[in-house]
Amino acid sequence: MRCPFCGSEDTQVKDSRPAEDNAAIRRRRACPACSARFTTFERVQLREITVLKTDGRRVPFDRDKLARSVRIALRKRPVDEDKIERIVNGIQRRLETDGDSEITSRQIGEIVMDTLKDVDQVAYVRFASVYRNFGEAKDFREFLGKLDAG
Repeated sequence: MRCPFCGSEDTQVKDSRPAEDNAAIRRRRACPACSARFTTFERVQLREITVLKTDGRRVPFDRDKLARSVRIALRKRPVDEDKIERIVNGIQRRLETDGDSEITSRQIGEIVMDTLKDVDQVAYVRFASVYRNFGEAKDFREFLGKLDAG
């Protein structure tokens, strides 16, 4: 592991422990060259996932982008960081175990919406308002009406 401070490739693991409900390994590392300490996380990756974007591009799945989107939807909501990590891990695991190694961005958005709907309705509406990109206020009202009815 390369040191993020000085770039040295000779870093040492000082401590390892399970993290994120045993879905990852947290490692404390030290760099003998600059004496800096830092933390890394290792996660199991079951398969490479390629995301098919709406414009036709194919890009590698980015877990950090998924986590960022979920965190934005859950900002200032009563959901702690551990729960957010479990949500993101669950979505990623679902993507890795379901079907093909290629998935559309629309499918990912639907999975995130389904997950958020069960966790926090305000976060669900926030995510949906960006993801669905409502053209007019009446479209948004229709969506909220379906939410109230369901």
